[in-house]
Amino acid sequence: MLQKGLSGLLFLGCVAFGGNASGETTWQVTPKFKINYPALQEVSGISRSQRFEDVFWVHNDSGDEARVFAINRQGDVIYPEFLPFHGQQSRPGRRPWPGHAIELAAHYDWEDIASDADWLYIADTGNNGNARRDLGIYKVPQFNPRVIEKTRAMRYIPVAYPDQQLFPAENWHYDSEALFVDAGQLYLITKHRVAGRIGTFEPGGNLYRLTDAESDRPNELKQVDSLSTLFMVTGAALSPNGERLAVLGFRDLWLFPRPSSGDAWLSESHQTLDLTPYFMGQVEAITWLDDQRLWVVNEAGSVFEVSLDAAVGKKEASLP
Repeated sequence: MLQKGLSGLLFLGCVAFGGNASGETTWQVTPKFKINYPALQEVSGISRSQRFEDVFWVHNDSGDEARVFAINRQGDVIYPEFLPFHGQQSRPGRRPWPGHAIELAAHYDWEDIASDADWLYIADTGNNGNARRDLGIYKVPQFNPRVIEKTRAMRYIPVAYPDQQLFPAENWHYDSEALFVDAGQLYLITKHRVAGRIGTFEPGGNLYRLTDAESDRPNELKQVDSLSTLFMVTGAALSPNGERLAVLGFRDLWLFPRPSSGDAWLSESHQTLDLTPYFMGQVEAITWLDDQRLWVVNEAGSVFEVSLDAAVGKKEASLP
């Protein structure tokens, strides 16, 4: 399923370190494939399954049905092949696989997906106009996409920002497209706009923790950190070993080590990769393949692999 022009290219670069980091890391960025599936028209989230081998969960942005898709490492869509009326492509007597329906859920503005061994967490937290009062996270059991046609959301966890009093807000800092899970705790990172100007963004991002998870009331998020140099954050993912947090932005990728204590991830010395030389387009989703490799996906479904090498040099470096 390699799209013409994507395969065979390799980019090398170095990253600049924030804070007091003491090394230079070489990154390799390789275009891998394009998810060539008509129903995946605007990919907004991706997460590698921690329960099922060679399964990556993906979903569309706002305007789609409440559904997820599973793909493998080659970008092929996974579906229950024993169902006689579905297939990868349309042909007489069969219709394309429509995805795994998530019943008891609504797709208002799904922006990211995270997973652990037991659950999928789907963030319906897109809030472009900063006026929504129905933000929340769906909790869906991890299911085998090769034998299950559909499932249901076991819980919907409403969330609210404790410092937002107006709808729309006075400061447009209450849109989140980045979700990650750490030891069963859920975290969101915000994307900031100039108030009243939906298409104009400003630097900064806040990290919130979901402390309570009741279903019958909005659960106030707790702000645990912030970073003024984040910009247009569109995704986040924690490495399998839990030691590094990757945060994806419209033009940068940030890498944070685990805090020595607490969960102030954004205050740690970090590495930043400028994505603009790699011509990735509008990147929206990120997940880890293993502790050294990530997938970055743009909204058109093109997948890029980012490989991290060991620290190799002096303190400061910039991309060539």
